[in-house]
Amino acid sequence: MWIYLFQGAVYGLTAASQPGSFQTYLISQTLTRGWKRTLPAALAPLISDGPIILICLLLLSQVPDWLKRFLHIAGGLFILYLAYGAYKTWKNFNLSVPAVETETRQSVLKAAMMNALNPNPYIFWTLVTGPILLQGWHESPLNGIGFLAGFYLTMVACLAAIILIFGTAQKLGPKVNRMMLGVSAIALFCFGLYQLWLGLFQGGTI
Repeated sequence: MWIYLFQGAVYGLTAASQPGSFQTYLISQTLTRGWKRTLPAALAPLISDGPIILICLLLLSQVPDWLKRFLHIAGGLFILYLAYGAYKTWKNFNLSVPAVETETRQSVLKAAMMNALNPNPYIFWTLVTGPILLQGWHESPLNGIGFLAGFYLTMVACLAAIILIFGTAQKLGPKVNRMMLGVSAIALFCFGLYQLWLGLFQGGTI
């Protein structure tokens, strides 16, 4: 089981450290609401990945093009919606008034929805981690459980580390915080356009 636990940890680190729309969303939420309120959002993959894994294991041989196209378009629209929210926060940012703290559960659900509409987890679980999970499970259920435990423990820890690192940006002053929030809004906007472009003009290919 230990080899599968180790493999899961390595792939969990890889998945969390790759720059993407989900990580950018966590950063923007950290800058807006603070690390304490955003930290639970690191658990979002635990909510959204269950159905993703089941779908990918059922379609392990190939992710259908129509599914990839749909996920790109839906994910792109949702990311643009989040980018607009980050832009409004940046535009109305008051240097003398702390940012309004919204409900933590709402932030976690938004993060889980973004992850569910992101094509990358589907591709990752179909082409990379899915076969390993199936092989380990066929050998012994403990191997499969060990792989999942290593993957998600490491991934959640890395996402939490990202939130904590950018949470220190608030100590640099409100002007720096507002600037970084604006950068994250632009990054989310670009990610959203890119997802729409893939879905509309690339036939869902990655």
